[in-house]
Amino acid sequence: MADFNIPDAPAIAGTTHLHSGKVRDLYRIEDGEHAGRLLMVASDRLSAYDFVFDDGIPDKGEILTRMSLWWFDQLKGLIPNHVVSTDVPAEVAGRAVICESLEMYPVECVARGYLTGSGLLDYRRTGEVCGIVLPAGLQDGSRLPEPIFTPATKAAVGDHDENVSYEAVVETVGDDEAAELRMLTIEVYEHAHDLARQRGIIPADTKLEFGARPDGTTVLGDEVLTPDSSRFWPAADWQPGRAQASYDKQIVRDWLTSAESGWDRTSGEAPPPLPTEVVEAHPRALRRGLRAAHG
Repeated sequence: MADFNIPDAPAIAGTTHLHSGKVRDLYRIEDGEHAGRLLMVASDRLSAYDFVFDDGIPDKGEILTRMSLWWFDQLKGLIPNHVVSTDVPAEVAGRAVICESLEMYPVECVARGYLTGSGLLDYRRTGEVCGIVLPAGLQDGSRLPEPIFTPATKAAVGDHDENVSYEAVVETVGDDEAAELRMLTIEVYEHAHDLARQRGIIPADTKLEFGARPDGTTVLGDEVLTPDSSRFWPAADWQPGRAQASYDKQIVRDWLTSAESGWDRTSGEAPPPLPTEVVEAHPRALRRGLRAAHG
């Protein structure tokens, strides 16, 4: 069964465990060249609709790490990132990075270039997303006239991220910081969208996290443009007005909300375990996306 409980993070010599999220475990490095830095480990855990499943997805943590590193490299001309080294302990090789310790902004910075997901639900109710009025007549998968900044609260594990207005971000972090976060989020998304479209992939939306160095420099942190934080669609199959084929965990969301699962998302009850075919299909979709993007 799925629940809000995160498994105990394994001990790693020379580090102190600080925190575990839905997918990642964070450690402080105590010894050696990188003492004082952070070790961020991507697990194989799977979350969906704010539940964390007991059964993970094989190789998921490695795929997420490879994708983040590739995108950090593509984006380094736009914004610095938190990665210091990939020379990590052997037991987490391939799925971890050594990174800077930042003061993270308590905002999920979301860019949407296409209408789907929670943005589509908001639009159908109000004609708006996060206070931004959108044209009438848009459908599931419609491309927006221009990318929009649709921030969300940064919820604790087990709580639900809530879409909020830009004004709420200003109240949380201040005018200048909010303006910078909005600008950087849109710039990163537009650059990633153009690069991915050249490879036949549409990043429909993405969630970014930013932090500040002691000198005030804003830095891109956490993960970037992975299937856990973004929706990726094969461009050749894109057709507004229906659900899109995807290279992300949409296959998991689709099964959970299907009659086959028998789960009521509004019940507050944990969803049932995923069937074997969904567990096996998820990493295949991730790897197809990885091959398409990186060649």
